[in-house]
Order: sequence, then C-alpha cells, then structure tokens
Amino acid sequence: MDVILADLDGVVYTGKNAIPHAVDSLNTAAEEHRIGYITNNASRTADVVATQLTGFGLTVTGDEVVTSPQAAVRLLATVVDPGATILVIGGEGLTTVVEAAGFRLTRSADDAPAAVIQGFAPEVGWKDLAEASYALAADIPWVATNQDWTIPQERGIAPGNGTLVSAVHTAVGKLPLVAGKPEKAIFDAAVERFGATSPLFIGDRLDTDIVGANKAGIPSVLVLTGIDRAKQVLAAPADSRPRYILGDLRELHEAYPATSEAQDRDGATIYTVRHAKVKLHGNVVSVVDAGASPVDLLRAGAAAVWGSGLMIYGMVVDPALYE
Repeated sequence: MDVILADLDGVVYTGKNAIPHAVDSLNTAAEEHRIGYITNNASRTADVVATQLTGFGLTVTGDEVVTSPQAAVRLLATVVDPGATILVIGGEGLTTVVEAAGFRLTRSADDAPAAVIQGFAPEVGWKDLAEASYALAADIPWVATNQDWTIPQERGIAPGNGTLVSAVHTAVGKLPLVAGKPEKAIFDAAVERFGATSPLFIGDRLDTDIVGANKAGIPSVLVLTGIDRAKQVLAAPADSRPRYILGDLRELHEAYPATSEAQDRDGATIYTVRHAKVKLHGNVVSVVDAGASPVDLLRAGAAAVWGSGLMIYGMVVDPALYE
C-alpha cells in the first residue's frame, strides 16, 4: 500500500464536527503513507476543504483533496470543445474549477451553452434546475458531479445532489454522465494525482464509496462511523461488499483478523473471527458466540451471509448481528 485515499463526510467529519479518533488515526497513518482525500461534495473548493481539515488537526493542502467537480470537468472536456460556454448549476466549488479549465461560464440557457454541468450547493434552487432543463432540451451533454442522495450533517441526514439531479432528470427524461462516486472517474483522477500503484480506499457508504472503489479495482475499507451500519453491511450485494470492515479508524492500525470456516456435525458452517462465532445452516444465520467485539461479530456475520450465496430477503438472520 502506497497511498491511503479517504472519503470525508462520515469518515473524517460529519458536518462541522470531526469524527472521534479519525484525526489522530489519519495523522498516525501519514507518518508512513501518503494520504489523499476524495469528496463527492461539490459545494466547496479543494482549498476550502483543506483548510477545514487543517482546522481539525490534519496537515493537508488543496492538492491533496480530489473533488467531484475536478473529476466532472475532466469528463466535460471529453464531450465539448475547449473554451466552450457551459451552463453551471452549483456553487463556488464547481464554478472555480470550470473557469480554471478555460470554459466560459453562464447561468442562463438563453446563452446557448454547449453543455450543462451540475453539482450540489445549498443555494441551488428551482430557478437553477429550470435553467438546466431548458438548456438540455437542445440535447446537449449533461455532466453531474455526483448522485449522492444524502449528505450527513451535524443536525442529521440532508438531501444531496442526487435529489437535485433526479428533479432535472424527471423534467428532461435523460441521465447525466456522472463523475463522482460510485463512478470510476473520481478514483481515476485520484490515482493519477497521487501516482498511486497500490492504493487503499476508506469510505462510509456502500452504494457510493465501496461500489466505486470496487469498480476502480481498489481495495476498500468500510468504516462504521457514517451512513451505513451493520444491517446494510449484511444486506450488501456483491458489488458493494468491502474487503475490510472497521468500527472506527483506530482499527486502521491494528492487525486485521482472519475469518475461518469449519463444518459442525449438522453440516452447518461456523464462521469465526477471533472469539466471535456465527453459524450458517441452510438459510438461517445465528450467533454462536458474540465474542468481545461487535465489529468481529459483524465480520463473522457478513462472511456467513455473503458466503451463503443467497439474497438477504430469503434468509433468517439473528437480530443480534445488526441491532
């Protein structure tokens, strides 16, 4: 492993609050590995994000933050001519990147833009979405920074860019090219930026972070400090299963425990992670020994469910694994 790539919302912070143990753990990791940060949030520039991370106690520059607008502009450049007029729906995090790439920015469909690029900003409203719809009636390219349905905030879970993209999609009947997670574009941008040959990615969402890392062929870590927790892990389809599961980032510096399998007298399979033991018998998953670590129990339970080859809705799963 030469580079650790970390998501931000749900991994490093939630809203304005740092997640417990995240900063110290990443600072320790930075002593031996290069650290890069990847965010789907399009509302802020890389420099602003770096300043926030520095305020938490990390040592970060803007060059170490890869944003979905940066990846989106890379996509945009493949579908329009250099210097083209682009209708931008979003805030400073998107407009500054579009302008830096040499495109002419407009907010009106009346300017006959060559394409629409859309990203999240708290100030985006109906009028902005309407301009996108008017422009897309001309069948021009449409690039979205990301399609996250939600954003974790200090007050709770709020609607994300995916809800705004969906509103435009409903109006125009077409889908955008997407740059951010779970698409490969943002991972490819990060790998190129850091010259990574053996990266590891840490995220908190199965449907964006882990799916995207898996698409990009990057080993993935799910940390249970953000959106997805035990119930979602157990139900994860094959393309969104992480290689590693951590309770918090302190475990990044611990030896990852092995999962062993053994058959009992009844033909059931026992999955063991340290002292945690889970049994799979037919379509029934039950706890044999909870052990001392809830995360080890989840690791064993996930191995049992995923190893069954069955869909979660066709299984009987012990509630102790996810409550």
